[in-house]
Amino acid sequence: MSRSLNKVMLIGNLGSDPEVRSTTGGNRVATFSLATSRSWNSPSGEKQEKTEWHRCVVWNTKGTGLADVVEKYCKKGDKIYVEGRIEYRQWQDKENQTRYSTEINVRELLMLGGKGGGAGDYDSEGAGRSRAPATAGAKASSGSNNGADFEDFPGALQETDDDLPF
Repeated sequence: MSRSLNKVMLIGNLGSDPEVRSTTGGNRVATFSLATSRSWNSPSGEKQEKTEWHRCVVWNTKGTGLADVVEKYCKKGDKIYVEGRIEYRQWQDKENQTRYSTEINVRELLMLGGKGGGAGDYDSEGAGRSRAPATAGAKASSGSNNGADFEDFPGALQETDDDLPF
């Protein structure tokens, strides 16, 4: 049996607030545009930049709330990570012209913006995965207090039994 893979991973900024609507069947869907950019220097030394725009579609499927999460927490300018699959569609418009669309069907979403503490990881099952506060990692790596910053986790330094396989 031959295998194939259709997987897209993007990190970018929302170009506008997500649009959320309900289908005739009562399912909710959110759509938004995601901008990804790259920059390089031309042979003459000029800085060049190109922005690609991706149309992203997020569904509430099987009782999940991923589209609701997008509606509630995502807004224009937010930096997010999306993972999903690329889909190509075609349809006939009102003038009977064939139209084409390329979309990213989002299955997982990670909000990367640190302002407001709303960063979180969500998947198509609507489950949020907890994240350790960024301040704990910053305090532990500063090294300025010779380990005094570990007082929030007193048992961590005394723990001798670990689950490492080596």
